[in-house]
Amino acid sequence: MGSCLSGESRSPHPSSPSPTFSIRKRKNAKKKTSRSSSFNSQREEHLHRIPGRMFLNGSSQAASLFTQQGKKGTNQDAMIVWENFGSRTDTVFCGVFDGHGPFGHMVAKRVRDSLPLKLSAHWELNIKGSNDVLREVNLNHEVETPLTGDDDSRLLMDLEINKNPEKLQSLKDTFLKAFKVMDRELRMYANIDCFCSGTTAVTLIKQGHDLVIGNVGDSRAILCTRDNKSNSLVAVQLTVDLKPNLPAEAERIRRCKGRVFALQDEPEVTRVWLPNNDSPGLAMARAFGDFCLKDFGLISVPDIFYRRLTQNDQFVVLASDGIWDVLTNKDVVDIVASAESRSCAARAVVEAAVRAWKYRYPTSKVDDCAVVCLFLSPHSNNNISTASAADLVDKKEPISLAAEEGADADDELAGTLDEDQSTMETEGGIDWSALEGVARVNTLLTLPRFVPEEAGKQPPGNKKTN
Repeated sequence: MGSCLSGESRSPHPSSPSPTFSIRKRKNAKKKTSRSSSFNSQREEHLHRIPGRMFLNGSSQAASLFTQQGKKGTNQDAMIVWENFGSRTDTVFCGVFDGHGPFGHMVAKRVRDSLPLKLSAHWELNIKGSNDVLREVNLNHEVETPLTGDDDSRLLMDLEINKNPEKLQSLKDTFLKAFKVMDRELRMYANIDCFCSGTTAVTLIKQGHDLVIGNVGDSRAILCTRDNKSNSLVAVQLTVDLKPNLPAEAERIRRCKGRVFALQDEPEVTRVWLPNNDSPGLAMARAFGDFCLKDFGLISVPDIFYRRLTQNDQFVVLASDGIWDVLTNKDVVDIVASAESRSCAARAVVEAAVRAWKYRYPTSKVDDCAVVCLFLSPHSNNNISTASAADLVDKKEPISLAAEEGADADDELAGTLDEDQSTMETEGGIDWSALEGVARVNTLLTLPRFVPEEAGKQPPGNKKTN
């Protein structure tokens, strides 16, 4: 899909350049590609050396991050924690990116490396025209404000902008412009085919007590806060899982001639399809890349949320859908709060998710998992919470749309299933979003999934790819 004939494969035209010129031109093109690759390598090396920028499994005093490959091939999840973001000592950037399609792992890493730079650049441009808006506004009450490009949310957005016009408009412009430029650049990348590959992005900027989140796709951010009355920990979902089953998303896609429906063998997974072709079957309504669907309702416009943090707020968790498909918001808050230390919190969430996948769906393929935990309170030797698991309450606060709940651990983890069964038990008959015996994938394509050791091999027939 998306293949085309190159100029070199066509029959020569009488007015075409001589073969010698064509060879020389190809050599020059190779030199340009080589120079571009060299530049990208130098750029990545420079990024990886920046102090406070973490993108591999690890931790700092303020954050913990961990990713693990599933059973579907190359790990397509990427993550980042960037402390002192934008040369500001009180600012942190976090992000989780879940790639899909044959080159999803490359798209996710590219967005991980490039999007923070674009956010920082647009932020600086906005600040030049005004004061540092994130330092100016002191709200009288907590607020979670969705700033989205959807018509359905525009009224609420305008009301909030009227309350704090300078702050909210600056935040909106920074995220919307950065996401737009990022998606445009992906289309122009010669070394990454984004036609049927893409990535989600749940990103966060925390400066002082201000928290801003930009979200595209079905990765999720949650907040753990302490309830004043009961002194228990509460899980607050900060983002909406932007899937095609949401009415507003489905309406936009159908208005653009795209099709939205679920397959018979997985009725609970709604997908996006081309008007006249049963592909690619994308399981999200917004994403970076996936340019085969960009003319048919798929967008990369982020939902943007703002929250003023208080002393009761404990930590934020960003994670890919490999976590949320098998763990609830309450489960994740419980696991992080009861972790032995902050440094192992993200890993504890991933390992619990892997156990949940194996326990509930033993015939399904475990999905890639990525988790970032950002701690909001000063580091201490004590646990985050002394509350028991029974005290942890799963709570969802109103946001722009009604949110929906939605590499393998060692073999010895299977022996601990009984110990962790309480984490994986369904409560109140909650339906899980994965299907028994079916490996849910984000996109259905006839293109092969990129596997390094099998590069160059053509799998027989159509194959599901992530």
